Amino acid sequence: MTDRPQKLAYTRYYEHDGLLRAYANRAMFLAILFGVIAMASLGFAVFVRVQPPTVVRVDPDGVATAVSAAFRPHGDSQPIFHVAAAGETGPSELEAKGMVRRFLEVYLNYTPATAERSFAEALNLMTGNLRNHTLQKLRDEETVKKIKEGNIVSAFRLRDMEAVKGAPYQFMAFGVREIRLVKNGIETMDRIISRHNLRLAVTQRSEHNPSGLLVAEYWEQQILGDRSSGLVQTSVFGK
Repeated sequence: MTDRPQKLAYTRYYEHDGLLRAYANRAMFLAILFGVIAMASLGFAVFVRVQPPTVVRVDPDGVATAVSAAFRPHGDSQPIFHVAAAGETGPSELEAKGMVRRFLEVYLNYTPATAERSFAEALNLMTGNLRNHTLQKLRDEETVKKIKEGNIVSAFRLRDMEAVKGAPYQFMAFGVREIRLVKNGIETMDRIISRHNLRLAVTQRSEHNPSGLLVAEYWEQQILGDRSSGLVQTSVFGK
């Protein structure tokens, strides 16, 4: 090797040039490939962005219909998706207890000035047949007239509530009710411990009735009661 000329120890120049050209061609190919991928991704993002949103309409029967025409040709029927409607989901026990509490507090708390409004609100929480029966009973007994003439004030406090086993949406509530009556200048007060039995009916949910519950049956049973009247108030000036 020492006897050969020094120039023979170097690699030929065209081998270096070919290697550089190969690296350049490889870099150019990768740049073009990544550029194509980037442009395709950008075009897909723009295409998705300009598409109109799909509007899904759910009817009361629980059938959802896509009303947007962007994803179907002209004249084709609308795609239908069977989903669970909101009305198919039954009210929870918490909603049912809230309905029972609301009805009892409205129906059993009143004054001569608020009796008509309280009864009207309670009637709106009942089913149609129970509403007609209760309204007829209030008219026959002249309940509102007696409340105004006797200055009757009713105050109800709910103590406990429990669901009846084996009977869906049926509850038993216990409470204390104080009824104050003024007659001939004498005030009497009845304190009644009573049990209230209610059965709720499931109806269509609405804006005015989001729980979808109405009172279908209601009756009250007195457990214990006492009366106090003729409260003696002795004046110190009379002695």
